[in-house]
Amino acid sequence: MIRPLAITTVIFAAATLSACGAKQDVVTSPTPRSVRVILDQPANADHIGLYMAEQEGEFAKVGLDVKLINPSDPSQPLELLQSGGADLAISYEPELLIERDKGAAILAVGAVAQRPLASMMSVDDKVVDPRKLEGAEIGTSGLAYEDAFLDQILSAAGVDTTSVKKVDVGFDLARAMTSGRVDATLGAFWNIDGVELRLAKKRPRIMPVDRAGVPPYDELVLAARNETVSRNGAMIRRFVGALQRGTRAARADPPAAIAALRDAAPKLKGRDAAATARVTLPLLFPAASKPFGWQEPSQWQTFADWMKRNELLATSVDSAQAYTNEFLPGEGLGSETTP
Repeated sequence: MIRPLAITTVIFAAATLSACGAKQDVVTSPTPRSVRVILDQPANADHIGLYMAEQEGEFAKVGLDVKLINPSDPSQPLELLQSGGADLAISYEPELLIERDKGAAILAVGAVAQRPLASMMSVDDKVVDPRKLEGAEIGTSGLAYEDAFLDQILSAAGVDTTSVKKVDVGFDLARAMTSGRVDATLGAFWNIDGVELRLAKKRPRIMPVDRAGVPPYDELVLAARNETVSRNGAMIRRFVGALQRGTRAARADPPAAIAALRDAAPKLKGRDAAATARVTLPLLFPAASKPFGWQEPSQWQTFADWMKRNELLATSVDSAQAYTNEFLPGEGLGSETTP
């Protein structure tokens, strides 16, 4: 998807403040290599930094020939990553923890969106309050953690979960609501589906999952196999640095970033692209004192403990084994591996 560009021999990544202080990343003479990255969903505003990095040639500048792959179904990203069909994947913190609980040798190497985006959602002013959903048909993407979230949210609201019919609608969460196929959904993103439904005057009602009793977590993470982390850390560092620069460029020039997104998703309406990008861009940056892609240790552990208490995980988790901030701009320079 990225046109070949001349590769510079010396790349200076922007200095970034980190929890350990300011550091300067320097990557010299990058070895050109192909990198396959599978997205969590078909191209949308959550991926605007990736497409702006592509547009600006940021990946090529650091010797990466990146191919961005649209998934065919919601379960594909981590499956393709584990099978070796992708080098990196955009996925979700809860999905990654569940896969690791099953024995997957993968971990998160950076956060793309550092707060929950998944929501309970309905249209036409239909009820979305979990306490009033007994007997409802509720759509999900079919991901295991969404079903588990739904059961936990309904149970906490005093609703008999066996009275609710779950419907796997794949990526078609919005269409499932507007067609009347389901009464509500769990898993639609408030910054994407919610914005588009509001623009379409479908009168969405939205309750983000962290308002329904789920602790904060990183909605979107960049995942890699343990083997890739061990052997190709320099590639990951270069990729994250290029993504940082692309995301900053998108924030500085939204019209150009929206054009790059629409090139990747021609069916996306200009109005929808502009509105979702405006809402989404601020979500792609951490707190000012943290480096781009930061994953907060205490938040990861709190969330993992919550999943275990609520039987979403079979075993207790040391969350420090499930993610690393090593490859973020300004972090862990002393232990970078060669590509």
